[in-house]
Amino acid sequence: MSLPTSITRRSLLGWTAAAASILPGTALAKKSIPIGLELYVLRQEMAKDLMGTVRAAAKLGYEIVEFYSPYTQWTVEYAKEVRKLLDELKIKCLSTHNGADALSAEKLAKTIELNQIIGSKTIVMASAGKVNGIDGWKGVAETLSKAQEKLTPLGMRAGFHNHKSEFVAIEGKRPMDVLAANTPKEVTLQLDVGTCVEAGQDPVAWIKANPGRIRCIHLKDWAAGEAKDEKGYRVLLGEGQSPWKQIFAAAEDKGGVEFYLVEQEGSRYTPLETAERCLAAYRKMRS
Repeated sequence: MSLPTSITRRSLLGWTAAAASILPGTALAKKSIPIGLELYVLRQEMAKDLMGTVRAAAKLGYEIVEFYSPYTQWTVEYAKEVRKLLDELKIKCLSTHNGADALSAEKLAKTIELNQIIGSKTIVMASAGKVNGIDGWKGVAETLSKAQEKLTPLGMRAGFHNHKSEFVAIEGKRPMDVLAANTPKEVTLQLDVGTCVEAGQDPVAWIKANPGRIRCIHLKDWAAGEAKDEKGYRVLLGEGQSPWKQIFAAAEDKGGVEFYLVEQEGSRYTPLETAERCLAAYRKMRS
């Protein structure tokens, strides 16, 4: 059947591609990556009213929340109440931030129990604490690897969240490279963008060098300068030096990203307004 003369083959292909980009299940469909909030952004509010703070995050439009280390002090009963709230709000907790001891052989079982209750599939070591030399970092890798052995049968993962220091070479090697090389691929390398940029490293190159392991990313920005409330980590998402367009492209093409998390150390705005403005900035960048 011939097409009407007013419709060219090129325009028809254009319309087909455009439709595919918005229709789920098509080969050309765009990836829909959930956006969440690391609740450390609202740490003062969390200390006063955890349930109310989670409600506030959901009201802003966040789809995910990430609890941080104080959650390990919860009772099983309280964790169930938190899960009930998450289900009510129709938001999820897919990962948690933990001290190194939470992944130790002595405490891992309790950590797993709490994460399973709230629905989290990734237990992230948010800080390794004081580590001495490359051998010390190999020891951190061993802790992560042993934890992963326990987590794999449960459909869960261990993870590591970088700071600036892990991207600064010691004894000729960057600790992050040591961790990546000495842990199984199941261990998630949760990229904190701002600290990577502050260290003078390329987050895009890091993502591409570790395909499939950058399953979640902390969207924190950074800018050089000394202005107390306007530089460093206090810049809002999109105001700093991070190459966000290239980061998103690499994360979704190579990194295997499953969700993003806004993280902010503090800004010139209140914590809640900071979270709101960062979410708006993310949506604008992604529109």
